Amino acid sequence: MPITSMTGFARVEGHEDVCSWTWETKSVNGKGRDVRSRLPTGFEGLETKVRDAVAKHFRRGNLTVNLTVQWLQTVSEYKVNADLLDQLLSLIPEIEKRLPEVGPPRVDGLLALRGVIEPVEDKRSPELFRELEEAILKSLFAALDSLKTMRDAEGERLGQAIEGHVKEIENLCQKIGQQAATQPETIKKRLKEQVKELIEAVPALPEERLAQEAAMLMTKVDVREEIDRLNSHIESSWSLIKEKGAIGRKFDFLCQEFNREANTLCSKSTDVEMTRLGMDLKTIIDQLREQVQNIE
Repeated sequence: MPITSMTGFARVEGHEDVCSWTWETKSVNGKGRDVRSRLPTGFEGLETKVRDAVAKHFRRGNLTVNLTVQWLQTVSEYKVNADLLDQLLSLIPEIEKRLPEVGPPRVDGLLALRGVIEPVEDKRSPELFRELEEAILKSLFAALDSLKTMRDAEGERLGQAIEGHVKEIENLCQKIGQQAATQPETIKKRLKEQVKELIEAVPALPEERLAQEAAMLMTKVDVREEIDRLNSHIESSWSLIKEKGAIGRKFDFLCQEFNREANTLCSKSTDVEMTRLGMDLKTIIDQLREQVQNIE
């Protein structure tokens, strides 16, 4: 299974004799799988089926699934608001007393008042909705398939970018290893100077203590462990890329480990060139993590 992105969009339309509909699906990156759906009146029962369908297609991502329905045949009725009409009729005698010159109210005038006649729209049977569900759900699967195709295509592009970043990290680690190999003489010279200063400051300092101080200094500036761990993380990265599939969580953790070693390496750096390489390494690791956080 190829590397899959968590970003995508798809739109699928369908229609029957009585209505047409549109599914819109959108996906962005997320820590887990979060599904939000918006369904029109009468189709609320599809909520569980929508979630089950999404779960079959995707493991991770924040997904929004919207259904809009346009009825081609309007089924409308009207009813009289009897309570409001009775209230209006009860006011007529008082109005006639206060305005005797005004003629009696007409029926069409009363019915034209807001609220007296109320529409009862879309009075459709539950059977009709059940009959439509199968066709509408079929369109949903088509929309999710289209979304998956888009996520796979985006994942292929991300996979290429990730491979490029890992190669850059590999090249930088090789340069860092070469730079580290030139440091022993510099460290040795600096150590001699510091030991000399220490002896002059404390003439009676035991040789054992001097050896301890020298060992501590060498440990502080030795970056071989960091380089070894970085190379190990590079090997793990290539293994994940070959594994493909849902590798986002594992790769994100690996990026954290990359960054930890890069920080330690920079803190141990004893020269400008090593520091520069370390900073370049941190920059590439950040770029890698940005891409990794978009894959499933």
